[in-house]
Amino acid sequence: MPENVITVDQSNFQKFVLESQKPVLVDFSAAWCMPCRAVDPIVSELAKEYNGKVEFAKVNVDEAPFLASSYGIMSIPALIIFEDGKPIEHIIGFKPKNQLEKLLDSVLAK
Repeated sequence: MPENVITVDQSNFQKFVLESQKPVLVDFSAAWCMPCRAVDPIVSELAKEYNGKVEFAKVNVDEAPFLASSYGIMSIPALIIFEDGKPIEHIIGFKPKNQLEKLLDSVLAK
């Protein structure tokens, strides 16, 4: 993961995601998940393109199962966009970059 995608778990989720002043896209995934690996480069590109506008975080569901279950993650990859500490968009499964860009742009346009 690039430096602008932060790995979060129970210890820093509150500070980095819930208390963020910017929208945060959280990628819930696991190392063994092939579709998750397909999402990784897209999230990395988006993190570079939206640098300064949107924060990006990654949660390994195997290492942070409580976080995954507390947000109802049953399938991965799962992306949740948080704004003002609340989940506002849920994306389950692989989505192409242009769909994620449209979603992020709509969040920023509010």
